[in-house]
Amino acid sequence: MMRNIPVIDVIRTGQRITELRKAAGLTVRDLQEIFGFTTPQAIYKWQHGTAMPTIDNLVVLSVVFGVSVDDILILQGADTALALGA
Repeated sequence: MMRNIPVIDVIRTGQRITELRKAAGLTVRDLQEIFGFTTPQAIYKWQHGTAMPTIDNLVVLSVVFGVSVDDILILQGADTALALGA
């Protein structure tokens, strides 16, 4: 029996990170400082869906945004309102 393996939609997950950042009242520079990054490039890559945060960084984002990791990740084929844990 073939199983459907979930795949993360990196573009929509990036959009979700942007939405959550704005809802938290944070700038990209704020996140850069929280993570201790020397440049904001990683955060822009996350937001544009060209890179995914590491698991460790996803956990930090979840704490900063006050949501679960499941609320950040969006699966391919999921409705816009559905995240992993919804």
